[in-house]
Amino acid sequence: MQRRAFLTGAGLAAGTALILPGCGKKTEIVETGGLPEVRWRLASSFSKSLDTIYGAAEVMARRVAAITQGRFQIKVHAGGEIVPGLQVMDAVQHGTVECGHTASYYYVGKDMAFAFDTALPFGLTARQQNAWMYAGGGLALMRELFARYNIIQFPGGNTGVQMGGWFRKEIKGLADLQGLKMRIPGLGGQILAKLGVVPQTLAGADIYPALERGALDAAEWVGPYDDAKLGFHKIAPHYYYPGWWEGGPQLSFYVNLDKWKALPEPYQSAFEVACAEANAIMLAEYDAKNPEALMRLLGQGVKLHAFPAEVLQAAREAAFQLYDEEAARNPGFAKIYTEWKRFREQTLQWFKVAEASYANFLYFSR
Repeated sequence: MQRRAFLTGAGLAAGTALILPGCGKKTEIVETGGLPEVRWRLASSFSKSLDTIYGAAEVMARRVAAITQGRFQIKVHAGGEIVPGLQVMDAVQHGTVECGHTASYYYVGKDMAFAFDTALPFGLTARQQNAWMYAGGGLALMRELFARYNIIQFPGGNTGVQMGGWFRKEIKGLADLQGLKMRIPGLGGQILAKLGVVPQTLAGADIYPALERGALDAAEWVGPYDDAKLGFHKIAPHYYYPGWWEGGPQLSFYVNLDKWKALPEPYQSAFEVACAEANAIMLAEYDAKNPEALMRLLGQGVKLHAFPAEVLQAAREAAFQLYDEEAARNPGFAKIYTEWKRFREQTLQWFKVAEASYANFLYFSR
């Protein structure tokens, strides 16, 4: 649409109300000064203490307001303010809120295929996830799934590869995983359970007390910048890498599909552009913040370890066994898995030739 048409709101009579189909009571759209005023609420799955992840929604909302000269306003609500953090999908699906910001792998209980929208263990890096979504067909495949839940989704941030978590004792091999009680939800927990771990699902605020009283032997969270805030290193000093279950976990913005269809086209464009900006900024912030945070942790006595090779190899074998089992019983998962796996194999070959060889030279030849 031409800029002049967007700014003048051609075809809309000034001072008249604009009523759009499918809008509930909580969506306010009043035409003033040639452009409609729209007021939406966004439910985040995250607390404000996760300032980089939660902040992505604020970045998006500010950009939408700036592009639309303040006519389209989105108010961001932290997890628990409107609905609990893990109920964002339901809230958007049923129109309790117009939009949300969450991690789709929270909802693998509805369909394991939602994990493709965030991360699968031993899956894609952040760059590879972006490539699959924006240029490799991933977005179309995921939107076909989300449409069944009355939702359209947009990539909305990435932490980059996460850390492997905090352990009270050193992990020297598979034997050390037997009976280990670890806070690790989702697919990562299912895979580690195959290796003898007893996975636990706990909210962030509950992890430290559980470690302190011995109810947990280990816990994973995000990475140095976020982990340091919760003080896990004071109890579990062994910090492992890499977080193979989250090689490039994407966050997503959800929009109720009926509300999206009713939104004026220029505002749809503003929203989409703002989501892409938030997606890029989150990864950039983590890449800038994590190095300094890790150095501070090491200065406080944290012991950094790589997972033993036999642990990684056994976990990878268990992961793809799980995916094959799910594909055999879930046609929707199988459809996405086939395309995702093909893309993964191709992109790994390219990164091995170019990115990995260059990166390894930089890292190990100084």
